[in-house]
Amino acid sequence: MSEGCPKRMTYGPCGGVSPDGGCELPGLRCTFVDGPLVRWAGPPSGDRPGPPSAGRPGPAEAMAVRQIVVADLPAPALDLDGLRRCAEPLLGRVDAVLLGDHGGARVQFPPSLRAGFVQAEGLSAWVGLNCRDRNRVALEAELAGLAAVGAAAVHCVTGDHTRLGHRPDAQPVFDLDSTRLVALARSAGLLTSVAENPVAPPRQLRAERLAEKVRAGAAVCFVNHTRGPDALAEFATAARAAGADVPLIACVPVVTDLASAAVLRSFTGLELPDGYLDGILDAADPRRAGIAAAVGLAERLLAVPGVRGVNLSGGTAPGREERLAADLAQVAANLVGYPDA
Repeated sequence: MSEGCPKRMTYGPCGGVSPDGGCELPGLRCTFVDGPLVRWAGPPSGDRPGPPSAGRPGPAEAMAVRQIVVADLPAPALDLDGLRRCAEPLLGRVDAVLLGDHGGARVQFPPSLRAGFVQAEGLSAWVGLNCRDRNRVALEAELAGLAAVGAAAVHCVTGDHTRLGHRPDAQPVFDLDSTRLVALARSAGLLTSVAENPVAPPRQLRAERLAEKVRAGAAVCFVNHTRGPDALAEFATAARAAGADVPLIACVPVVTDLASAAVLRSFTGLELPDGYLDGILDAADPRRAGIAAAVGLAERLLAVPGVRGVNLSGGTAPGREERLAADLAQVAANLVGYPDA
């Protein structure tokens, strides 16, 4: 563990490092940013079982033959009916939905329970699991639950600190970090993914850090927002050279109004193509402009070698989740040729 890391990480830094090297918590400097890369010290992923081949076809099988579309699933927390309403427009439009974390709604149904709900609606669940809220015993239980409900994949993240978000009164756990969690998930026989932020300091080590996650068990990488296809191609080339030859899922920001733009702007060190947000928000019809911008960017990112799919990502204000879900479905429809949502 790096001395002084508030998230008790062993394999840092996380993706929340600010452009000046600061920790995601104000007033601190990242304890990893000035040091050497921490190498994976556990067994290589090849010594542990991969995901089972039995069961219904999922995104892993799809990626073997074509590029895929994954979408965030915006939904009100602790609202099963709301979850179903938000899932409905995405049915038949995407290969999987990403059930991630939300800083504005820390208290949510457990990941395995949400996965079961979503899969009962007919969607494949790519489930985010963070290390902030659960110790390793609870994480093992969630992984067993995800395997039991047939989740398509598990997305392993360290997670934001509890001081960020609406429950700063909660004690942070961080018994593991994303690299150690992905090794645990691989051992549970699940398809595993991790995230990497190519624009966060230290940029020169981000590709090598991904390679260490791959050695630990990561099979797919979601690449955070970049300035566009050239920046993504540069990272993809560096990742392959470092030994991280895994499918990349490029994150595509879906912004259709001021609320969704505000969520995006809250991300640390955000980099987007020049004029991306202004072109949407200054348009006469921001929704139409946002959908067109997301489709255009997704198509350009999908042309980058090594990219096997896109993640349509977005957040919004409470009460607007169903509208954003419909917008995500419309982007997906335009990408894969379905009728209008």
